Amino acid sequence: MSYARKVCGLAEALGGIRDSRQRPRISTARAVRAIFAMFMTRLGSLNAVDVSRPSRFWDSWIGGALPSGDSLGRISATLDLETVREANWTILQRLKRCKALAAPAHGLVPLIIDGHESHATYRRHCKGCLRRTVGSKDGERIQYYHRHVTAWLGTGAFGVLLDAEPQRAGEDEVEAALRLLDRIYRRWPRAFDVVCGDALYTDPRIYGWAAGKRGKYVLTVLKDERRDLLKDVSGLVQVVSPVETTKGKTHRRCWDLEGLTSWPQVGRPVRVVRSLESTPVRRQGTGEVEEQVSRWIWVTTLPRDRARVDVVVDLGHARWDIENRGFNETTTRWAADHVYKHDPTAISAFGILCMIAYNVFHAFFWRNLKPCFRARITMVHLSKMLASTIYSELPQAACLSP
Repeated sequence: MSYARKVCGLAEALGGIRDSRQRPRISTARAVRAIFAMFMTRLGSLNAVDVSRPSRFWDSWIGGALPSGDSLGRISATLDLETVREANWTILQRLKRCKALAAPAHGLVPLIIDGHESHATYRRHCKGCLRRTVGSKDGERIQYYHRHVTAWLGTGAFGVLLDAEPQRAGEDEVEAALRLLDRIYRRWPRAFDVVCGDALYTDPRIYGWAAGKRGKYVLTVLKDERRDLLKDVSGLVQVVSPVETTKGKTHRRCWDLEGLTSWPQVGRPVRVVRSLESTPVRRQGTGEVEEQVSRWIWVTTLPRDRARVDVVVDLGHARWDIENRGFNETTTRWAADHVYKHDPTAISAFGILCMIAYNVFHAFFWRNLKPCFRARITMVHLSKMLASTIYSELPQAACLSP
């Protein structure tokens, strides 16, 4: 917490969060600090916060009595989401000024966007829920779910979760992504160089957004067999010699095709990179070494004089960071998909506050701890050490079994 206050400006950032209550009995700062501590210590639920209310830790951290879990959920539904997002951006701006968010070795900072479905249910729903009809043995049923598009900034040793935008009823994921990109560009226009995404974002709207005055590049996966662009690539790789590179144990054969005009909807020539990669893998059961082969195709607006073919391939593979280091970790370790309060504002507020805790935790782990100390502990162990500060301050009577 001392690192977060001193380096990240956590107190000022969280103190700027506002809500719509007229005469609150519980201050917004106390509620927000409690939710942040819940994520930082990975308690996992508002009920776990309720159980720890007798701990003296809360008085010193939030400056008063800990609100109940019901109160925290109710207050979260009134938070001003713009001020919550501003808190995250303020912390990231401080980290950038401290040189904690360094660009990758090739100099191009990717902004990776991807959609994520946080939960689905047949019973409870709110005004922000999306609906779909699901068939089962008992007939068709209406399923309610929430989906949002998340932005990940790939920087140096660790990446950061930048923002998220919920998908609204009647629109597709690309429309939500465009709103997210607009907001990020208005607030932090120089933070990234290239927008990366999966095959869903191989869409003229994404490429059109990045072109022109914004001066951003786009790199996405090319998959659809019906595309004329992919058909032309399949023919050109038969006559163009590949570039062979090696990274670690992986051997790459890359075909770099520039100036393709088979996608007229973009309004400009594009570049396609096809990579055939082979990696030796030792099977655990038999001990035999096999060659694992994978094929990748990306389409991009990055010119050759801005990014070599190996840089394009690295950026293409970096797209998985939002899955492996973003969604997977926050879901399994940070309880980010837990529905703390079934309300569209509350779901977004809890999600962004989880991002803030995630970013502060990783900045502390990768930039403050010495490498020799990081080699001896894991992130899960460190989070349990943080949680122990709450339980160690419980009165003895509260620790006894009923």
